[in-house]
Amino acid sequence: MSERMNTISNIWITGASSGIGESVTRALIRGGHRLVITGRRTEPLEQITSLAPERITLAVADTTSKDDLQSIAPLLESQGDLNIAILNAGTCEYLDITDYSSDVIAKNIETNVIGTARCVEIALPALRRTRAKGLPATLVIVGSSAWWFPFARAEGYGASKAALAYFAQSLRADLAVEGIDVVLVSPGFVKTPLTERNDFPMPFLVTAEDAAERIVSGLAKGHNEIAFPKRFTWILKCLGALPQSLIDRMAASMARKSSSEQETKE
Repeated sequence: MSERMNTISNIWITGASSGIGESVTRALIRGGHRLVITGRRTEPLEQITSLAPERITLAVADTTSKDDLQSIAPLLESQGDLNIAILNAGTCEYLDITDYSSDVIAKNIETNVIGTARCVEIALPALRRTRAKGLPATLVIVGSSAWWFPFARAEGYGASKAALAYFAQSLRADLAVEGIDVVLVSPGFVKTPLTERNDFPMPFLVTAEDAAERIVSGLAKGHNEIAFPKRFTWILKCLGALPQSLIDRMAASMARKSSSEQETKE
C-alpha cells in the first residue's frame, strides 16, 4: 500500500493557474492538502488561493527563470516537510515546416525541459530533507503521450516531451537509492486553453477535471507511470512498436492529410 497522500501532504505544483495544473490543484484542495502553487500570472493564482487561503501559499514565478525559482525556494517548506512536487508547467507550439524556425523548437525545449529541470533543482533538496526524516517524498513530472509517435508539426513539442520522459526515467534510477519516487505522467489530449488552439481532430479528448482525477488517483495508488486515456495511449504504444519504415509511411501520410485539410480551411 502506497504511503503517498494517505495523510495530509505538503505539495508544490507548477503551472497551477490553468489547464491540467489548475484542475489538479482544485482536486488537491478538495483532498485537504497543503499547497504551494506556482504560475506566471498572479490573478488566477489569487483566485485559486481564495478557495482555501489557510492551506495555500502563492508563489508567483516563471519556471524558466533561475532567479524566480530561487526566490520561492524557501516557500517549499513553509507549510512543513515537502512531500510531493508536481512539475506541470509547460507549453505547446507547433512548427510550420514551410516556414521552418528553430525558435519554435527552442521555446518548447526552454519551457518544457529546461523549466522542469530548474524546478527539480529547488524541489530536490526539499524532498531529500523530507526523506531524511523517514517520510515519503515524490517528484512528479507531467509530460505527454505525444512522443510515442512522430506527429506532423510536433517536432519541437514531441521532442521536448520525449526528453522529459527520458529525464524522468533517469531520475527514477538515480533517486531510487534515496527512496524518492519519480512519477511520469503521460496524458493524451486534454481540453485546456492550449489544446483549444489546435486545428486538428483530437481523439479520446478528456476534460482537465477528468485528467486531474486520474493523476491524483494514480499518485494515491503509488503508480510511477500514469498514462491516460488507456485506449489512446495503448494505440500510440502499439503504433510505436511497428517497424520504423511503416511508422514513417503512416506519419508522412498523416502529415500530407493534415496539410491538405489546412489548405482547404484557408
